[in-house]
Amino acid sequence: MFRVIETFSGIGSQAKALENINAEFDILNTADWDINAILAYCMIHKGEINTKKYEHISDDEVVNFLQKFTLSADGKKAMNEASFKRLPMNVKRMLHAAIKETNNLVSITDIKGNMIPENVDLFTYSFPCQDLSACGYWHGNKSGIARDAHNRSGMLWEVERILLEMHEEGRALPRFLVMENVCNILSKVHEKDFNDWKSTLNDLGYYNKIYRLNAKNFGIPQKRERAYMISILTNGDDKLEKILDEYFFQNNLEDVEVANRIKRRKLYLKDILCLDYKKDIKYKMEADASKPNDTPSRRKIREDNDLLFDGKKINEINVNTVTTKQDRNPNSGLITYKNYARGKSDWRYLTPRECFKLMGFEEEDFDRVISNNPQTAKNRKLYSIEKLIKMAGNSIVVDVLEAIFKQIIDINKTIFGERE
Repeated sequence: MFRVIETFSGIGSQAKALENINAEFDILNTADWDINAILAYCMIHKGEINTKKYEHISDDEVVNFLQKFTLSADGKKAMNEASFKRLPMNVKRMLHAAIKETNNLVSITDIKGNMIPENVDLFTYSFPCQDLSACGYWHGNKSGIARDAHNRSGMLWEVERILLEMHEEGRALPRFLVMENVCNILSKVHEKDFNDWKSTLNDLGYYNKIYRLNAKNFGIPQKRERAYMISILTNGDDKLEKILDEYFFQNNLEDVEVANRIKRRKLYLKDILCLDYKKDIKYKMEADASKPNDTPSRRKIREDNDLLFDGKKINEINVNTVTTKQDRNPNSGLITYKNYARGKSDWRYLTPRECFKLMGFEEEDFDRVISNNPQTAKNRKLYSIEKLIKMAGNSIVVDVLEAIFKQIIDINKTIFGERE
């Protein structure tokens, strides 16, 4: 059984990837402080959130339980007391159940080394990219992963703290670590800080393999290149590290031929776009909701971005990176959609459902989220279109992780031998 800890777990791309490759695995803990992701992860991987299981717990006990954690309503900042009080009790009960059911340790800042079980096979950390991204840089945010920046991308150093605490207490470190982030982390701008991180890992006994991988090479029609680092605990064993050098030379995932050999499927835009509005009313409702107002700024978006569907045929291309927002320029691509709504454009953005699919999730995963979307006010539910797209954009392409995890499991079996 492959024992896994998912930090910055989001909606659970890691668990989805392991499930898709039929790995025998156990998610020991997740860790995410965003209440939207906490609930969505549980819905996708556990099904409907079972609050009835905890109906014997009083409202006061639920509140006291949740107040032990650092929660966030937007994934950017901690929720203050007033915001927490405004959360309806039904949502608080869902959060309580979801944290319990997914063994969520919540905020990375509150996790101590002695909270991580020993003999963990895989520890994943996809920390926030906002302070590393090129977009942030052009807006004057150059702090990156500097130790003293105290920003969101600086959450990387919380991972360091946890591993160092484990080491200092003589606890067995995870055998494999997997990092995912924007490729800008490998740039000259952030080289010093990233080398600092790699040096820490080396000192702890880890061998590091860095990949730059694009989702389009792994069966998903999306141009999304990300940096991945696989760290393997060798404790400085030169012979073992030479074996790993040879393994990665022979099985380099940056090689398109290797990627083609290892990928599970090949999807096209026709498999992603939900255009049969007559067959499925939810497709039409989602398309209607993704249609912007006809304004000068939106006309500019239409001029500057790819048309994925012209009303007759699909333009079979790899779409631009799915980000946390579709109503932006540039975006992932546009679809002709003429429903003649007054004041609306004659095209639409990708729907949240389509964004989930472009991240490697299935429609059934998306349906589990929207069918359990909790009511937060009389005419409002927790998950808006914007929140759903943000969760997709913050995720990791499942199919890329599948390839990485296949390698890790192969290395674990053939080079290390599985743990008993």
